[in-house]
Amino acid sequence: MKQRIRRGMKVIVVGAGLAGLTAAVKLKEMGAKVSLIEARDRVGGRVLTIRGAFALEQHAEVGGDFIDEGQQEITRLVEEQGLSLRSILRKGFAFVPNPGPGRRRRHILTGEKARDTLAHPLYPLVTAYRTADKRWDSPIAAQLARQSVAQWLDEVKADSTMRAVARSLRGFFLADPEELSLLALVDQLAGDVPGQAAMYRIEGGNDRLPLALAEHLGEDLRLNSVVRAVCQDRNSVRLTVETANGQEVSLQGAYAVLAVPATTLRSIHMQPPLPSLQARAIRSLKYGRTTKALLQFDKSFWRKKGRPRACGTDAPTGAFWDANEEQAGEVGILTLMAGGQASEDTQKIVAQRGVEGLVDALDWLGSRSATLVHSRIVTWEDDPWAQGGYAYFDPHFDPHLREWLARPHGRIVFAGEHTSVNWQGYMNGAVESGLRASEEVCAMVSG
Repeated sequence: MKQRIRRGMKVIVVGAGLAGLTAAVKLKEMGAKVSLIEARDRVGGRVLTIRGAFALEQHAEVGGDFIDEGQQEITRLVEEQGLSLRSILRKGFAFVPNPGPGRRRRHILTGEKARDTLAHPLYPLVTAYRTADKRWDSPIAAQLARQSVAQWLDEVKADSTMRAVARSLRGFFLADPEELSLLALVDQLAGDVPGQAAMYRIEGGNDRLPLALAEHLGEDLRLNSVVRAVCQDRNSVRLTVETANGQEVSLQGAYAVLAVPATTLRSIHMQPPLPSLQARAIRSLKYGRTTKALLQFDKSFWRKKGRPRACGTDAPTGAFWDANEEQAGEVGILTLMAGGQASEDTQKIVAQRGVEGLVDALDWLGSRSATLVHSRIVTWEDDPWAQGGYAYFDPHFDPHLREWLARPHGRIVFAGEHTSVNWQGYMNGAVESGLRASEEVCAMVSG
């Protein structure tokens, strides 16, 4: 890449998830002297591949999992790092309603039929939203935003199937119908349908991408370092950083990129303070409760001809999908993705009955025909540096504020999946935001 920033100009990036790593590497390529600060003892943030815990050296994703067709930014970055993608879950997602205890067979709806259950009654609202160019600062968006999905379901006198499909979307939005703004659902239906485009994982594990990016930074990457304050004046930024041994050090640069979730951003002291609207946007943004369970069995009982390997469900254990169909071996790993209230429900099942309680909940799928070999469970709301899976928009979030999540503040620019308009909640959104942040710094230097 051609040098576009005065060589040696210091830029400090906070957060070594995909957003921060992407920004740091691109800024370094532009000629900047980069320091990347990360609170964890590893890179990747909410991209976390579990290795060494499963038989036959299999691995699975307990964080960011899917790369969708059309997500050009992350696809290009994967190629640039010499990595490759593997096609997965070719039949996409279906929907399985929870019939309650004691029923062995379940009716399975195709993803298209499940989508239409909500898309048809929402068509007038989706059409109106499109006429406003899907702008979040429009009166149409404001009206949609004030209503929850649950309130809309009551308004249209939704039947049990509609309500079950809507609740199953907590495996995608990480929020129940009572928590989710109707605007978020309409916005999704006005674009791509979740789980229906071709999906991919990175060959060998998604963590290979953040690890590859980190190699470009060497000693410019500092782990176990927590940013406590960011101060700026007309000429520079100064960060107060707490090191692993509890000491505070000061770092100075020309610009800073804050690539951390809003949950973490809220605890960083800013001087001068953020504009009131920006502070309000960051303060009011919610993050979804998420428990992800990886269950390895001695045989992949869910892999049957004609049956989808990924399903949304309104069951207490959430959505499920094949976690490693692209890997060799008769043993296989099944992912349970419990978003919203299902996260708490899943934790209760494990607390009361152990992991076997999750296995029993999959009896209808044939879990009793296999033996559980290994398991790993992660609850993201318990992670101090994430405090949730990813962002979602509830009825209390003012849609006019969304643009403020990504708006620069003096010499500080912001990145992270929550700042992405097109791919919020996705790994691609994180990468996209990191690219944007690097270009914004470059533009500030040039301007």
